[in-house]
Amino acid sequence: MQFVIFSWSSDMTHLDSQRLLGGEGNEAAIRGEKLLKRVRRGWMWNQFFLQEEYTGSDYQYIGKLQSDQDRGDGLVKYILSGEGAGTIFVIDENNGDLHATRRLDREEKAFYVLKATVVNKRTGYKLEPETEFTVKLHDINDNEPHFSKEVYTGSVPERSDIGTSVIQVTATDADDSMYGNSAKLVYSISQGHPYFSVDPNTGVIRTALGPGDMDREQREHYQVVIEAKDMAGQRGGLTGSTVVNITLTDVNDNPPRFTQSIYQFRVPESFKSGAPVGRIRATDRDIGKNAEMYFTIVSGDGMDMFDISTNKDTQEGVITVSKPLDYERKQSYTVEIQVQNTQVDPRFMSTGSKDMATVRISVEDVDEPPLFDKASYLMEVKEDAAVGAAVGSVSAVDPDGTRSPVKYSIDRRTDMDRLFNVHPGNGSIFLLRSLDREETAWHNISVIATEFNNPRQSSHVPVYIRLLDINDNAPTFATVYETFVCEKTKAGQRIQTVSAVDADEPSTGHKFFFSLAPEGAYRSNFTVRDNGDNTAGILTRRASYSRLHQSVYLVPVVITDGDYPMQSSTGTLTVRVCTCDRDGNMELCNAEALSSSPGLSTGALIAILLCAIILLMIVVLFTALKRQRKQEPLIISKEDVRDNVVSYNDEGGGEEDTQAFDIGALRHPDAAAVLEESAKQRRDIIPTDTLLYSAHRRPAPSASSLIIVLENDCNPTAPPYDSLATYAYEGAGSVAESLSSLGSASSEAEQDYHYLSDWGPRFRKLADLYGAEDSDFS
Repeated sequence: MQFVIFSWSSDMTHLDSQRLLGGEGNEAAIRGEKLLKRVRRGWMWNQFFLQEEYTGSDYQYIGKLQSDQDRGDGLVKYILSGEGAGTIFVIDENNGDLHATRRLDREEKAFYVLKATVVNKRTGYKLEPETEFTVKLHDINDNEPHFSKEVYTGSVPERSDIGTSVIQVTATDADDSMYGNSAKLVYSISQGHPYFSVDPNTGVIRTALGPGDMDREQREHYQVVIEAKDMAGQRGGLTGSTVVNITLTDVNDNPPRFTQSIYQFRVPESFKSGAPVGRIRATDRDIGKNAEMYFTIVSGDGMDMFDISTNKDTQEGVITVSKPLDYERKQSYTVEIQVQNTQVDPRFMSTGSKDMATVRISVEDVDEPPLFDKASYLMEVKEDAAVGAAVGSVSAVDPDGTRSPVKYSIDRRTDMDRLFNVHPGNGSIFLLRSLDREETAWHNISVIATEFNNPRQSSHVPVYIRLLDINDNAPTFATVYETFVCEKTKAGQRIQTVSAVDADEPSTGHKFFFSLAPEGAYRSNFTVRDNGDNTAGILTRRASYSRLHQSVYLVPVVITDGDYPMQSSTGTLTVRVCTCDRDGNMELCNAEALSSSPGLSTGALIAILLCAIILLMIVVLFTALKRQRKQEPLIISKEDVRDNVVSYNDEGGGEEDTQAFDIGALRHPDAAAVLEESAKQRRDIIPTDTLLYSAHRRPAPSASSLIIVLENDCNPTAPPYDSLATYAYEGAGSVAESLSSLGSASSEAEQDYHYLSDWGPRFRKLADLYGAEDSDFS
């Protein structure tokens, strides 16, 4: 196909026109004059059209490019450039024929922009300027409609009106909607009749049946197939389809219904309030909240005895006991139960939206414990009631039909002192011991009622006993009163105010009267003035008192209560005479300290005493520790030298001392036990050597000791056993001085002991022993 295009140009010269028209001009052009003249463009084309999806075996011919410069002499060459040039599109360079080399898809690319020019084959000079043209693809119906989803899901309430919108489906076609009807779609329903329909232009799915036919309880799920066809639905068009799953949602169009019209239950009479009796069930074809229901008792003789509630999980009605049951009083009950939905749809309300059922409940007899006629008892008795006096009575009966006899007793855990007792037959409570209200004003006991026929059946009841007060206590001083009076005072001076207390509690309140005791009224130094407000003032009766003449006065005060029978007591007020200053402040009293006098308090005195005791203990402890540090052992050496120790701390009696000393203390410690046994023996018994020492431990005697032992053995006047006679102190009548070596100048110097012979025959042997030379014993 060839196209001729014309255009105007104000600046186009005649030479240009001549070039475009083949080089011929006129005289005006030779003169260089510019002429305004319509000229014809050399290109005879602008736009080509090509059908997509070509299926031929040869190249598809598009069109021919023709230039005015082409005179058919073969000197013109056509050149193609742009999109797809040389690959998708080719041109015959000699004649300008344009071809497509392969099959093209408009949905992939709708048009191509190319450029062409004409040159001289010999010189390569462009005979035409490069000009752009377009190759457009003609659309064919080669694409079927496609839905945006493969499967749609929608819902619509059941019992909806005809034409209620459910869901909209949408399909698209890749073909050119501007060219023909290839992309013009029409929707239709191929599956889902007669329940639903679809708008052919918009794809909106609507209900096609009325409310009576769209019932969820009959059918809940539907599957609808929707088709979309192009070519406006004409024959030969392409078709696409999708599946739509539609669910009918529930509405409350069904009332609950009882599964049976009459229910029967049995319940023991011992069931407490709140105990479950039974469950009743109702069904509802609806689901979710539309199936929630509640139960109520609307009539019957058991409306006050039973309650009903709804179990939220199972939607069952639970019947419970609301009041205590009594088989002997009523053995059966009948109630009417109603059930209905908690949420009701006004569109479907009718007289049948509720359901009724009858419930019959039988009460079973059980063996019950005795029942008191009161939940608790309050009794009163005067505190001076005699032993055996009645306090009150309790009463209990067997609630069962057998009416078993009842016996009473007191729970001794509540009456540990056994103050009360109860008559086992009639329940009368009486006293076992006398009572005192001032000791315990209330007594709380528990009485037990037990069946004779079944002792395991028993019940308790609390009994509160209040003791009524009688005036059996005399009033007394509120505290121990002790005061002082100044030596120089005034007559009628108040020195103390006293008050009283009373253990009794009269109903009208306490009223106390104060007066001076008759024994103190005679020559009394003080007087009592009743203030009328349960207090009294102690007043002086003279102007001066002498601390030296009498330092303490005892004022007897009679206190009387105002109840019947009157009780009175005498309280003694201690008054000390003290020296006071001009303002009446106490300065000096006798040695007896006043508890109310100024000075150190009792707490301060106790604190001082504790501090003194603590200091004393610290001093004693410190002294003991100091003495312990200074003490050193008497024997430092490891060797035991006690056999060689001679003590001079006791001078002894000398010759006048007739009592010898036991030498057992000088022996080795190992023999201490044996010495103790020997010390216990009689002095007139001669002990054997084995009593003192064993054979292998007996010490070897020296020469001097052997002589002394031999002399004593032969002396009939010696004691019956060996002993050590010490003469450290010769006694008051001895002419010899002390024999202790402590006063000697040197114990190592040689001494002359011959003077001992002058002392008498008894010292001659001693002089011989000490005066002998060492060689005499060698």
